[in-house]
Amino acid sequence: MPAVTATSARKSLSGKVALVTGAARGIGAETARLMAAHGASVIVADVLTAEGLAVAQRINEGGGSARYVALDVAQEQSWEAAIAVALERFGNLDVLVNNAGVFLGRDFMEASLDEWHRLVAVNLTGVFLGTRVSAPALAESGANSRHGSAIVNVSSIAGLVGSPLDPLYSMTKGGVTLFTKSTALAFGHKGMRIRVNAIHPGVIETDMGEQTFAARARQDGGFDATAARAAMLARHPIGRLGTMEDVAAGIVFLASDDAGFVTGASLVVDGGLTAQ
Repeated sequence: MPAVTATSARKSLSGKVALVTGAARGIGAETARLMAAHGASVIVADVLTAEGLAVAQRINEGGGSARYVALDVAQEQSWEAAIAVALERFGNLDVLVNNAGVFLGRDFMEASLDEWHRLVAVNLTGVFLGTRVSAPALAESGANSRHGSAIVNVSSIAGLVGSPLDPLYSMTKGGVTLFTKSTALAFGHKGMRIRVNAIHPGVIETDMGEQTFAARARQDGGFDATAARAAMLARHPIGRLGTMEDVAAGIVFLASDDAGFVTGASLVVDGGLTAQ
């Protein structure tokens, strides 16, 4: 697929500053790239320094504007430092994308307490801290914007329907789903012009997607991830699995003024999987 450069796309995020967590690879990296192509200055935030620097470099070389920041989403001081860099480098913050997440792929009867704590730290604590720490900057920016500022939380279809494959992952993503709705209401009640929405990817062609195929094969008593992939593909009415571009496009929409009347909502990007 040809690269989308900062000069070839409609500037739906022109002049905005966005911070994307988990942006060193996968959906996060594609979201950072697409946001920059749509005119945003992007903070590429991740614990993977080499990969994050490379993402920011590619954006800058393509004519966009990006800065890598080391961010451990489970640590409040790390969040404070990242927001400070965004404000120092770009002057404001208009968009937060809580994308960082981990997948366990283990039966809840077999998962250790340490594994559970790690899942919660990234998938839930990270979203809570990011929302809380960034709220003052987002509120200040939103007060000067017709449609306010925006938070996009990356949940999952596992946060909407039951998931026998990984109930613990589903539990954390279900929390993100309701936290999204609740914070949208809370910000509105406080008069803070911050829209909060969630996106729910289905089975996506990423490293995490491959992990789900391996986990399904393992839990089914075999080790044929290829067969697990084929079985999952057959369940998609649209006839294919999702791509990082599919999800990133949805995130860009929710972050942009095109979604100015959308808050507390869920955008499902799953090829019809949960429509059945």
